[in-house]
Amino acid sequence: MTRKSLDRKLAAIHADPSGCREFILADAKDADMAFGIGSPGQSPERHDGELRFRTLPEYRDQIRQIARSELVDIMLMSASTNDLLTIQERLFDGSPVTPAARANDTTDVHILRGGRLHEPASRPFRSASLDHIQCGHLDCAPDERHLGANLGLYSVTFNNEVDLDRHALEQFKLFREEAERKGFRYFLEVFDPNVQGAVPPDKLGPFINDAIARALAGVAAAGRPLFLKIVYHGPKAMEELVRYDPSLVVGILGGSAGTTRDAFQLLFDAKKYGARVALFGRKINNAENQLAFIQFLRLLADDQLEPEEAVRAYHAVLQKLAIAPHRPLDADLQVTDGCMSYSGSTTTVSLPKAAGTMPETRVAASSAQVAAPAPPRGIAYPSARPDFAKMSSAERLAYHRARLDRQFGK
Repeated sequence: MTRKSLDRKLAAIHADPSGCREFILADAKDADMAFGIGSPGQSPERHDGELRFRTLPEYRDQIRQIARSELVDIMLMSASTNDLLTIQERLFDGSPVTPAARANDTTDVHILRGGRLHEPASRPFRSASLDHIQCGHLDCAPDERHLGANLGLYSVTFNNEVDLDRHALEQFKLFREEAERKGFRYFLEVFDPNVQGAVPPDKLGPFINDAIARALAGVAAAGRPLFLKIVYHGPKAMEELVRYDPSLVVGILGGSAGTTRDAFQLLFDAKKYGARVALFGRKINNAENQLAFIQFLRLLADDQLEPEEAVRAYHAVLQKLAIAPHRPLDADLQVTDGCMSYSGSTTTVSLPKAAGTMPETRVAASSAQVAAPAPPRGIAYPSARPDFAKMSSAERLAYHRARLDRQFGK
């Protein structure tokens, strides 16, 4: 059986928490548990001024393409998509990619057109059954639990209100107990408060760090998450959390789309200050070409490019594919997210955009699969795996542009 890259990387990270450079990359394709019809993004077949979304089958076909590219370590899906692709189609058999499913969907991610369910303080809620995720039906037999995903995302939103936060912790405890009994692994997503003013802006990062540390202090090793998924509140907050408990693998969520530089810089900075996982949803789904975008996320995660280089090379790929970028290169090179400062953003509240206002997303112009990175031909480097640390910025960029030319065509 093919070893999953997630398991290999987690083992390496735990073996050397401070020195390991491995980085876990996930595509969060679970938006249908939040946005409904708008989850797949806008269709390229629409006319000007017409709001028309891609279909769920098109969305799932993108998942198939990205999983087969093997550029990500985790594919996060809804329970229904997991049932189709993991259990029925066996998409992840023999693949290094680990399938995962969203195991709960708190009310702050119920984003309905014309709806207000996401506005009040978050309440716990679970649509999915762990048995459905693991084997496709209730009451799995022990030998059936391997058929589906054996990894899930569990989400908690703390709003600094005693009764609500206590209830959220109680539901988290019940989930942990069920997961441990069924041998189900999970990672923990801790959202920022979804109500303005719940925490003073300058205390938001420390509040989330303290909430995580306190919530997990009473959890033994068998019930702890594999890793965290949190909002990136800047280097100071990230360093504090990583230093507090080196055994805790910290990951970041992507948030809103922003510029391409925002996405690339976010991954680069988060890794620099201790994060070892990135789970991007809208940043990938809103990209002009999802496979190319993920390819550059992978290069950044593997320390082979820097953010500005990656943005320029990504635009070069779009030009070769005859895909119009959402923004001119100069605009796409701008950092517009305040979390990049040392103290982090002072305005972050985790409220997704309503489905009717999702940014434009185009499907890939080419249906060809993106192969795993391979060295280019005709480049005068002494080996197939050059020492990127000794290369200049221009040399690294030339190397990867040549390799991408082979993958996407000149």
